[in-house]
Amino acid sequence: MQQNIGGRPPSPRSLLLAEVAQATQRLAAAGVPSPRNDAEELAAFVHGVKRGTLHTVKDIDFDARYWEVIARREAREPLQHITGRAFFRYLELQVGPGVFVPRPETESVVGWAIDAVRAMDVVEPLIVDLCTGSGAIALALAQEVPRSRVHAVELSEDALAWTRKNMEGSRVDLRQGNALDAFPDLDGQVDLVVANPPYIPLTEWEYVAPEARDHDPELALFSGEDGLDLIRGLERTAHRLLRPGGVVVVEHADTQGGQVPWIFTEERGWADAADHPDLNNRPRFATARRATP
Repeated sequence: MQQNIGGRPPSPRSLLLAEVAQATQRLAAAGVPSPRNDAEELAAFVHGVKRGTLHTVKDIDFDARYWEVIARREAREPLQHITGRAFFRYLELQVGPGVFVPRPETESVVGWAIDAVRAMDVVEPLIVDLCTGSGAIALALAQEVPRSRVHAVELSEDALAWTRKNMEGSRVDLRQGNALDAFPDLDGQVDLVVANPPYIPLTEWEYVAPEARDHDPELALFSGEDGLDLIRGLERTAHRLLRPGGVVVVEHADTQGGQVPWIFTEERGWADAADHPDLNNRPRFATARRATP
């Protein structure tokens, strides 16, 4: 409710901003990591405006549905499930139950991949995205590397329902299947393999944020006792797909920075294996180059 402080008349168009402040306090008390951001995003969503123009919503237009979506976020339902959209680099993606919600950290992975492809002396680089999920990585690469030929694979039928929506009208070749044996027709031809696979150790289940643990599909989160089971398998897939000199980039947990580069060893046909930080300077992804015979 608006307060009339010191007998002054309430300022115009202030009700929504006051409600956002109250919602921020509620979300913070519930442990939401970014309470102010989420309170404003949900206000913009309910009122059909951009976040930066919330001040234009008049008091008379305040929509009580705002408190319904705040209650859902307070219960730790992902913001993106409530709004039905996720922003990733220059993309707006459709997301919801059944598909992994893309994280900002993965944008660093894509940024490195784009730089690596642009540095190659290849007119139409061939790119494969393994475990594509919502399609965020594949679509970003197709958009930002205009002459690239991008292929993507996803195993889950539930996730694919969202992937197909996001990729409708795009030039990405989307297939359903297991990333470990995908694209045999491209063996030895690919310039870049990129993957954001499941990498959370099963032993860490109780420490995972409720938004992920209770809403993201388990298939996209967990991978064995140390979280590296699928990455070990993808190492062989990437080696099979890449041409000599082609590169692989794989996202991992910030606690796995000292482990993943060692999966891509010289003995297994790799060179220049290295780890890279995200924008918060935390170990986030590993890269390697298929060695030239």
